[in-house]
Formats: sequence, structure tokens, C-alpha cells
Amino acid sequence: MRAVFWTSTFFPSIRPKPGPPVSTMDNLEEDLTCSVCYSLFSDPRVLPCSHTFCKTCLDNLVQVSTNYSIWRPLRMPIKCPNCRSVMELPPTGIDALPTNVSLRAIIEKYQRDSEPRPPSCQEHHRQPLNMYCIQDRELICGLCLTVGQHQGHPIDDLQAAFIREKQTPSLLLARLSEHRWAQVCELGEQLEQERARCESLVRQDRQEVNQFFQTLEAVLARKRQACLEALDKAGAEVLQAYDPLIHRVKELQEEQLDLVSLGSSVEEEDSPLIFLEKLHLFRERMEEFIKTPLPSVTNLSITPRAAEYLQQQWASVTIGSLEEAPVPKVCCCARCGSVETKAGGDQSDSGVQDLWCELQPTSSVVLLGLLLLLLLALLWVNPVGGASLGFSLLSRVSQLVHGLSSELITCVWDTAGLAYTVMQAAVDRWSSQLSSVGEKAFKQLAAWFKTLTSH
Repeated sequence: MRAVFWTSTFFPSIRPKPGPPVSTMDNLEEDLTCSVCYSLFSDPRVLPCSHTFCKTCLDNLVQVSTNYSIWRPLRMPIKCPNCRSVMELPPTGIDALPTNVSLRAIIEKYQRDSEPRPPSCQEHHRQPLNMYCIQDRELICGLCLTVGQHQGHPIDDLQAAFIREKQTPSLLLARLSEHRWAQVCELGEQLEQERARCESLVRQDRQEVNQFFQTLEAVLARKRQACLEALDKAGAEVLQAYDPLIHRVKELQEEQLDLVSLGSSVEEEDSPLIFLEKLHLFRERMEEFIKTPLPSVTNLSITPRAAEYLQQQWASVTIGSLEEAPVPKVCCCARCGSVETKAGGDQSDSGVQDLWCELQPTSSVVLLGLLLLLLLALLWVNPVGGASLGFSLLSRVSQLVHGLSSELITCVWDTAGLAYTVMQAAVDRWSSQLSSVGEKAFKQLAAWFKTLTSH
């Protein structure tokens, strides 16, 4: 308690603070500052309220207080700047106030430590550089001369070395001629020009890279748009093929629901006349609905598929040939199925037309067929000459066949398979129609024979 009281009395600006203790004198500058002049304490004096201020600052305060005071003349009043309490000074004034001796000693030590220290040796800690090595032309300490790297070197004291080396800076500056300065300036200009040239090349290359990839992006965007347009066309064909059938099936569903509702209303009818009239109408609509053929399911094949086509056709595409990269011609081909059946020759004609439209023979296939027909005609007219000519044509045909691309061979194969499927479906339709015609004919014969026997 006595230590705390003594510290607060003689060191008013120093208060116990939490945290780590102060380790250097530099951190005391704020605590050693007068709160009136904001400078280090100069002749610190302690007021009766235990606050410390500079003697000069207190003299100024007493002068201001005396001008505006009606105090009795033997005692001069003073108001503390910190606690604002008014106190009476002794008759002798500020000189009678006690001096804060401890605080003054701390300030003097702080001022001594704040002065710049002479340079010390880097190899030997806290050893002053008080000698000059003539051989190495640098400052050294005593340990450097006795046990260090400068052992045995000629030395000189600092004053003599200062006098001797006083003219050295001017001699060194004289070595910097105007020619050397011109060389340095020219070298700087050359380096700046080279830097500007390289930066221009980098900017040009950056523009080329951006333009190159923008061109690639534009080409890829066009190819992508072309592929999507082909798929959109195929999607439109799908809608064109299935929408009428779906619409027809919905109409049949609505018709059947109407018939079910009509049948229920007929069953609930109590009047015989109305019942029989509705029953007749219901029977006619029911027979007509049952006789109405159902549309068959059409199985469409989307060729070529996008993933397979891109893997096969675009695997060998290079950046240079990107503009000539192929775009798939997507088409919808019917594998099997039928539309609403027609009677007689209309069905046969429509079947042939559907077969031709679905096959869609390519120009290469037509050319092969024409060549085969020409070969048969030559053999029929002139067997000998036609045979020799036929062999040459066959060799040309074989070369043409070998020269066909994989895409054409695939198209021909798909066309052949499609033709087989369509022909099989046509044969099934014709066989079912023939069986239905035979059944009708047998029923007519049975009815005619029954009529004859009854007569």
C-alpha cells in the first residue's frame, strides 16, 4: 500500500495497468508528458492535490488566476487542471512547491536513452567501432583487431582516418564521366524500347488468341445450330406422325365414353316407346363404333443417333477441317405399323407408296440398280461382247462399292432392313385381309346353300 501511495504521489501520470509490464523506456513517453503543455516534464512540481506539472506551466496558471481573483493578497489561489480543485499557494509562490525528484531522474534517463547511440560491431555484440582498418577500409572494434578477421592488419584512429579519407568522395565522383552517364542513359532507353516492343508483341498475341478462339466458337455455334435444326426437323416429323393418331385415339375414347353413358341411360328408361327408340339408336352407334378400325401403332426410328454419329464422324475432325465437319441429316423412318386400313386397290396403292416413301433410296443405290439392269440387257442382246463388257462393268461396280463410305453402306444396310420390315408388315396385312375375304365368302356360300336347301 505504501508503494502504491508513493507512486501515485510522486508519479501522478503512472498508474498500475493490467497486462504485461513495460519493458522499454520508449513506452514511458506518454506517461512522462505534462497534461498542460504536452511535452516532457520540465522541472516537475507537485501540487497539494498530488498532481504534477511543469514549473513554467504552473507559473502561467498562477498569473491567469491572479488576474481574475478576489482572493486575499497573502495567499495566491491556483486551480488544478486535472481535478479542478482550488488550492492556496504559499506566500513564496510556485518556488515553494516540492520538486518531483524521482520523476525528474526518470525523465533525464529517458532523454539519455533516446539519444542516438554510436554504431556497434555486428560480429561482436555491443563492441564500439572505434578503429579504422587501413587494409580493408572499414570500421572495426577491438575484438576484430585482436581475435577477429582483421588480426594483424594496419589500423588508424578515427580522426586520422577521417582527415585522410576526407577527399575520397570527390575523387570517386570524378570517376563518373559524362561518357559513362551517356551510356547508362542510352542503355535505359534501349531497355524501355525493348520492353515496349515485347509488350506490343504480347498484346498482339493476345488479340490473335482471342480472335482464333472466337472464330472456333462461331464455327462450333453454327455446327451446333445446324445439328439442333436437324433434330428440330425430326421432332416436327415425329409430331406430324403421331399427333393425328393420338387425336384419333382420343376421339375414339370420347366416343366410347358417350356410348357407355348412352347405354346407362337406355337401361334406366322406363317408357317402352322411348326405350326401344333409344335402343335402336344405341345399337346403330355401337355397331358403327365396333366396325371402325383402330389405328395401328407406328414405330419410328430416329437415324442417325447423335452420340454415335458424333463419335464416329467427329473423332477425326481437326481444327483446320472444322468448317467442313459433317452435320447429321436426321430422319424419322417407320420400322413397322400401319395407318387406318383401306379397302381394295386403295390399300395396295397406299402400301406401295408408303413403301417407296419409307425406303427413300439414295442416288447411289439407284445408280447401282441401273448398272445392274444395263448389264443384264447387254448379256441378253450380245452374250459374248456383253460378257466382256460385263466383267469390266463388274470391276467398276466393285471399285464403286469399295469406294463407298461407311455412311453410305450403313444407309444401304438400314434401307434394306427397313424394306424387309415394311414388306413383312405388308404381307401380314394382305394375309389378314385375304383371310377376312375368304371368311366372308364362306359365310355367303353357307347362307346361299342354306337358302337352297330350305326351298
